[in-house]
Amino acid sequence: MRVLGIDPGLTRCGVGVVDVESNRTARLVDVVVLRSPADLDTPRRLARIADGIEAILEEHRPQAVALERVFARSDVSTIMGTAQISGVAMLIAARRALPVALHTPSEVKAAITGYGRADKAQVGAMVARILGLDAVPKPADAADALALAICHAWRTGGVAGAAVLDSAAATTVTDASTLTPAQRAWLAAERSAAVSGAARRLKE
Repeated sequence: MRVLGIDPGLTRCGVGVVDVESNRTARLVDVVVLRSPADLDTPRRLARIADGIEAILEEHRPQAVALERVFARSDVSTIMGTAQISGVAMLIAARRALPVALHTPSEVKAAITGYGRADKAQVGAMVARILGLDAVPKPADAADALALAICHAWRTGGVAGAAVLDSAAATTVTDASTLTPAQRAWLAAERSAAVSGAARRLKE
C-alpha cells in the first residue's frame, strides 16, 4: 500500500510517501517539506503548496492520502493556514478520486510509538526506526508527514483483527489478545477521542 501523508501548514507543509507491506514493513519512497514565503499573499501561497502536492502525487501515484485532523488553537492565524492547506490537499485528492483519511495527533502518536502523548522527538525516532533510516527526517514536519502515512497504512491494512472505517468511526476488534501494545494504545486513544467528541457535541 502506498500512502501520501501530509502534515498541513502554510509556511511549511510536510509531505511523505511510504510503501507498507501487509506484514507492516514500511519503506520510505520520498519526503519533502513544501514552503511558501510569508511575503506572498495567501492565494499565491496556497497555489505554491498546491503545485508541490500535485507534483508529488503525479510522480508517486499513492493509493491514499492521510492528513492530520485540524484542531482549534489559540493561534488563529496558524490554524487558518493549516485548515486552508488541508482543504487544498483534500480537493486535489478528490479530483484524483483518492481516498482521504484524517487522523488526530494522538492517534498517530499511539500508532507509531504506542503512547498517545509522545513528543515529537519520540515520534521522529520511531519513524526513523520503522523506515530503517540512519537519521530522523528533518524538519519535524517531514517526520510528522511520514508518521501520518505509516499510521494510515497500519490502521487500514496492517492491523490484525481490526476494521477501520474512518478516523471518526468505530473500530471492531475480533480478538484483542492478538494486538500489539502499540495497536492497543491506538485503540485506547481513538476511543478516548470518540468519547471526548461525543461529550463536546452534547454541550453544544
